[in-house]
Amino acid sequence: MIQPFLQQKGGYRKLRVYQVATIIYDVTYYFVSHFLSSRDRTTDQMVQAARSGKQNIAEGSEAATTSAETEIKLTNVAKASLEELLVDYEDYLRVRGKVQWTPEHPRFERMRHYASSDRIGYEYTKLLPKLTDEELANLCITLINQATYMLRHLIDKQQKQFLQNGGVREQMTKARLKWRKENGG
Repeated sequence: MIQPFLQQKGGYRKLRVYQVATIIYDVTYYFVSHFLSSRDRTTDQMVQAARSGKQNIAEGSEAATTSAETEIKLTNVAKASLEELLVDYEDYLRVRGKVQWTPEHPRFERMRHYASSDRIGYEYTKLLPKLTDEELANLCITLINQATYMLRHLIDKQQKQFLQNGGVREQMTKARLKWRKENGG
């Protein structure tokens, strides 16, 4: 009997960071549709950065079965895309004279707590029409900060797994040598 040597990966939909990235994409799509002109180049840039954050988590997770290197690279691309989106939200607030909530802001801690709760996952679509552009931008900034924090930790975990298990070529070589030893080949 042949022992499979490739660890099936994937399961990205269960990752909290993927769920947060999906919310970021949805909120961003809503945000640019309601608060930016469709002719504004920033509209497309923000949607594409949000999409890239989400999609690269999925693609990296799926690629992990055969390439730890690709998994790590795509996870980092997701993080970089969300960082780009963060700057867009900060720019939006700054150039319009709106407030970016810092820890000293009276609503900062409540927003941070809400953004990290499970409630946001099933409430945010109903919440969108009730929030101002400033509130939505600060919600997204909070979510992006949380997602990039999780992605940094995910990249660290992926690197440790690579160091412990090696890449697919190493796993293939180990499996081949084991098979030869067990089968006299």
